[in-house]
Amino acid sequence: MAKGIGGMGNLLKQAQEMQARISKIQEELGQKTVEGSAGGGMVQVTVNGHLNLTAVKIEPAAINGEEKDMLEDLILAAVNDGMRKARDMVSAEMSKITGGFKIPGLMP
Repeated sequence: MAKGIGGMGNLLKQAQEMQARISKIQEELGQKTVEGSAGGGMVQVTVNGHLNLTAVKIEPAAINGEEKDMLEDLILAAVNDGMRKARDMVSAEMSKITGGFKIPGLMP
């Protein structure tokens, strides 16, 4: 019986170590960014590892009152591109800890 308790203690210790590593990576992800773009770079966005949009850059040539709908579409496409890249970055960082094992609620 004592042998089983020792195994549980070791498992608990490993879980706590993994939780600490995950917390550290999540903190570091707030400092990492990716860029998304659309329209050949006419619209660029920056997204961090917390999936927050941190910057938007629009080339002056893309700003045309008559083509407002096109600019809105470019912004939307750039944000979606940036979010996809940020999710991929988060997934790659987390799989370093989890060994590729998908843990529900851990990765966006």
